[in-house]
Amino acid sequence: MPTLLVRNAELLVTMDDARRHIPDGGLFARDGVIEQVGPTHALPPEADLVINARGMVVIPGMVNTHHHLYQTLTRTIAQNAKLFDWLRTLYPIWARMDAEAVYISALVGMAELLHSGCTTTSDHLYLFPNGARLDDEIRAAQEIGIRFHATRGAMSLGESRGGLPPDSVVEEEDVILRDMQRVIEAYHDPRPYAMCRVALAPCSPFSVTPDLMREAAAMARHYGVMLHTHLAETRDEEAYCLARFGKRPVAYAAELGWEGPDVWFAHMVHVNPEEIALLARVGAGVAHCPSSNMRLASGVAPIRAMLDHGVKVGLGVDGSASNDSSHMLAEARQAMLLQRVALERPDALTAEEALWLATRGGAAVLGRDDIGQLAPGKAADFAAWRLDRLDYAGALHDPMAALVFCQPRPADLVVVHGRVIIQDGALLTVEEGRLIEQHNRIARRIVRGD
Repeated sequence: MPTLLVRNAELLVTMDDARRHIPDGGLFARDGVIEQVGPTHALPPEADLVINARGMVVIPGMVNTHHHLYQTLTRTIAQNAKLFDWLRTLYPIWARMDAEAVYISALVGMAELLHSGCTTTSDHLYLFPNGARLDDEIRAAQEIGIRFHATRGAMSLGESRGGLPPDSVVEEEDVILRDMQRVIEAYHDPRPYAMCRVALAPCSPFSVTPDLMREAAAMARHYGVMLHTHLAETRDEEAYCLARFGKRPVAYAAELGWEGPDVWFAHMVHVNPEEIALLARVGAGVAHCPSSNMRLASGVAPIRAMLDHGVKVGLGVDGSASNDSSHMLAEARQAMLLQRVALERPDALTAEEALWLATRGGAAVLGRDDIGQLAPGKAADFAAWRLDRLDYAGALHDPMAALVFCQPRPADLVVVHGRVIIQDGALLTVEEGRLIEQHNRIARRIVRGD
């Protein structure tokens, strides 16, 4: 079995239970799994692949808990709109996508994530126009080499029945449920170190029926997969739930069986102390998306309160039409700064806590204990940055904090399950120039309606 040795790192940040920071650190892995972590002198002297990380800071690969990869095709649209108007603008554009568009846009988003030091991503695909399938994204993940949690999203409640999306982009519920079953049986891998897992993800309270939420929950629990949806993102959603269901979003979800450690919610901006306590009690997770929440003026999620109550919280870049980027390190920085300004407390979220959310927090939200940290028995997923760059000048006394406080930079080295995916800042698995050209061609077509 192939072995991998990383040695001489200026600092290795483990994010293990002891939160060790190891100067002159490294790790030894076999067949994609870490066997030893420690100072360089304590590690084996040789391996099939030896990486000299001198002058670099090494961290666990980051884990993105919420995204819409197809939205890389529609950045900078509806620039000054709140969520509902933003969606109404974009639904007709997204309806022009096809299988190629979903596949190419997934490659672009995944490439961005990998460059940012992200080694595991989830994605919430809830539109399937013109023959597009979740399989198109899974194919992209397999080709580019990222660890992938694919969620089979859905919209079934169109405008004619009181939902937000136009009828042209929703599906019949029996079709949705059959395809949910198909993708679980075809792709879900429950084993440790799995490169692909599947979750079920009806889109939101304003785009699916209560029946679909219940049926998806029953199917997920039958197959042992996780559940995901948007919840409590905006005041408009809260008003919709109160008017249509007579309940706030969290109570509505709980009534439908959407509570427990197998559930994670995107956003959770507008939640009260009782709802935070409920999340902690049932073990549900939260994907915090600070850049998207800021871009759409949705509000500030009470992340400090969630952490203090023991809620599982990870970070999500959210779709590139509401973030316009897929940079996990930038998202960690935004999370740190946003909590500080919201609470007017400089200690509201520390740099280490922000990186914890991006690594261990995300792993916990996705129900994984085999990623998100550099420790024996964990997957050899990690990222490293050179410190001899202008952006970090004057910050070398704390390399970990430099990653978060200073300008977010692309990673110089990214390894997924022991395989080098980015080396010297270059993506090795996909030819980026051709990919960008294809992506821009498709984006022009769907935006213009050609």
